[in-house]
Amino acid sequence: MAAEGPGGDAPVRGKRADAQRNRETVLAAAAEVFVTSGVDAPIRRIATRAGVGMATIYRHFPTRADLVTAVYQHQIEACAEAGPKLAADAGSPLDALRQWIDLFVDFLVTKHGLADALQSDSDRFAALHAYFLDRLLPVCAQLLDAAVAAGDIRPGTQPYELMRGIGNLCIGRDDDPRYDPRRLIALLLQGLRQPRTT
Repeated sequence: MAAEGPGGDAPVRGKRADAQRNRETVLAAAAEVFVTSGVDAPIRRIATRAGVGMATIYRHFPTRADLVTAVYQHQIEACAEAGPKLAADAGSPLDALRQWIDLFVDFLVTKHGLADALQSDSDRFAALHAYFLDRLLPVCAQLLDAAVAAGDIRPGTQPYELMRGIGNLCIGRDDDPRYDPRRLIALLLQGLRQPRTT
């Protein structure tokens, strides 16, 4: 039986903290590997990138679908949590919106291939898509509304339309190295700008 620490259950907390850190490290490594090698990349490559053994990955994520789903959720949460921070710290509402859109594009690139990996479990993917919309639409709406209220963006753009448009512009990035969706997304944002009166 393990000895208790001064706080009674400190060793358990320490183990939980280590397990959580390992989990976060694995998710970050998996996201990076998925970007470069797709969601079918060898688990060994993810373990090497994370600096953990394969047993650690399988302990947290028994199947590849579990890992893919967790990466997807992790990326959604990071993108959702960034919105309020950017709104508070950016120089203007428009800067906050632009920076968040950059993160959203990074997320969409990371997400590439996840739908294919989850096709065998359509219920799981449908739940993830609903989660994606539930978490990210309100963040986009808040940032967009702030930019409209500041007079930087024309009123009338719907958050879903903006997110869908950005998503559509990201399609095909992997098939053509000459295509940079960020340039077109910058043009899209320029088109949404409120004309300045002189």
